[in-house]
Amino acid sequence: MTAYTAPIADMKFVFEEVFDFYSHYEKFPAFEEATPDLVDMIMSECNKLCESELAPLYQSGDKEGCHFDNGVVTTPKGFKEAYQHYIEGGWHGLSHPVEYGGQGLPQSIGLIRTEMIGTANWAWAMYSGLTLGAMNTLIEHGDEQQKQTYLPKLTSGEWGGTMCLTEAQCGTDLGQVRTKAVPNDQGSYDISGSKIFISAGEHDLTENIIHIVLAKLPDAPKGTRGISLFIVPKLSINEDGSVGEPNQVSCGSIEEKMGIKASATAVINFDGAKGFLIGEANKGLEYMFTFMNTARIGTAMQGVCSSELAYQISLPYAKERLSMRSISGTKYPDKVADPIIVHPDVRKMLLTQKAISEGGRAMIFYAGKIVDQLDQAKDEKEKAKLDDQLGFLTPILKAFLTELGLESANSGLQVFGGHGYIKEWGLEQIVRDARISTLYEGTTGIQGLDLLGRKILLQRGRSLKLFAKEILTFCKNNSMISDNEHKRRMNKFIWPLSKAVVNWQQYSLRLALKARKNRDVVGSASVDYLMYSGYITMGYMWAMMAQKANERIAEKPENIEFYKAKVRTAEFYFERIFPRIKTLSTTMMSNPKSLMRLEEDSFSFL
Repeated sequence: MTAYTAPIADMKFVFEEVFDFYSHYEKFPAFEEATPDLVDMIMSECNKLCESELAPLYQSGDKEGCHFDNGVVTTPKGFKEAYQHYIEGGWHGLSHPVEYGGQGLPQSIGLIRTEMIGTANWAWAMYSGLTLGAMNTLIEHGDEQQKQTYLPKLTSGEWGGTMCLTEAQCGTDLGQVRTKAVPNDQGSYDISGSKIFISAGEHDLTENIIHIVLAKLPDAPKGTRGISLFIVPKLSINEDGSVGEPNQVSCGSIEEKMGIKASATAVINFDGAKGFLIGEANKGLEYMFTFMNTARIGTAMQGVCSSELAYQISLPYAKERLSMRSISGTKYPDKVADPIIVHPDVRKMLLTQKAISEGGRAMIFYAGKIVDQLDQAKDEKEKAKLDDQLGFLTPILKAFLTELGLESANSGLQVFGGHGYIKEWGLEQIVRDARISTLYEGTTGIQGLDLLGRKILLQRGRSLKLFAKEILTFCKNNSMISDNEHKRRMNKFIWPLSKAVVNWQQYSLRLALKARKNRDVVGSASVDYLMYSGYITMGYMWAMMAQKANERIAEKPENIEFYKAKVRTAEFYFERIFPRIKTLSTTMMSNPKSLMRLEEDSFSFL
């Protein structure tokens, strides 16, 4: 019984009013076609695709799952037809280069499509999402011949793409990769090995699948320094660009999973398959992060999608379900009981979903603006600065938003009570589907180590200083304005946010000093530090949204209630969710001794 309608008004508020993307696009000649009329059309038409074709397949796809038969994978009923309509509509190449068949629109506009499709049917969206990541890797690191060979068909969506990283003995620790790449006399490489957990690794949606594979050359250095990256097509490519004979690539099985059952997660075997080196040898890990950053932002979007869909299902139910009377007095005397939305605890869950969905969307679009700037940057110093900025935000987005997306999905199940546990309503599926988002593309623990270990300690807090300065400048500008009424309305956001940002910098410095004496400090603090960082970052988004909404309220527009709802949700966030940083500040600064003093043998349950 799930249904989805894109929250276009909420999306346009962030896109047009909070971040003013149209002024942003005017700075870049390449984005001259990104006009309001075009974006309105994209939102409207994508919503039609999602409502009519993708959302109806969400529960049926989960129930049927993918079928595996002797290496052949068949997607659930309706998936192939929906995919054909998707590529016929030109959706796949929306934000990719015109020279390879794309429409050349900004990456930030692609986020609109990604959110809508991902919320309507995340499992279906996985197939196209993995291809987009493979395309970005080739655009950034492939040579021109490789681009001409693969990108046109990947851009059109006629071919699919994957990233083959994980092996049975290694997930995050890629230094243990065993897949081999042996040079042959044809100028290519024979790839041998097995990869697991390959999303969209095998399916029937596309004519060919282009695998991007991590492997090691015979003389490669040990560890991560010896990893190279290769293109390995499922079917060989003829000189005229047509599909040829099968390569030595096969699907050994697909996983039986907790969720996203309609997305084929495959074991892919390479038995001397022909592969082609991307870039330079032994730089695969460096190149892989192009894909990983794309994938992590995409995974962060799943957190927003999970929250949005759970909210859209929970809200109507809370308005219709009658149970008990309000403790402050009967609200609907003509009914046998009051609808559960009158109860404070139910309202808390709904407001939490709303705050996470809208705050998370703002975080994603904020990052999208940086992605656009990075794409168009010409100066190397400016590129490096923007890359640092995006790299700093990426682990926060990925881990924080997926953890909160799962929380939001669980809140939705709780709103339904016992009915939420029943498949019919769809909440239990969202919970199952959302659970993987906190794991793939690096668990929350890995993202925490990336943020605190690499982006704070190794970079000496360089990106944090810039981000903190930006937030504090915003706070200063909104506390020194002459409009006393506006200042009064904003103080409830400005003061807690500015105090938290100052503390954020001080805690970061203290952790750096502690880590010099005890490296376990990094591991023990990292997840709490990341979540602490996430709540502050979302707080900044809600402060900006409140600021813009208050401006619009002063103009007394016809839809004034829309803007009042933004301010009230911001107030809820700062009163009920933002204070979580107090507990996190205590736990992340705690001595790691309590984690490490118990002897390993004492963990025994015997």
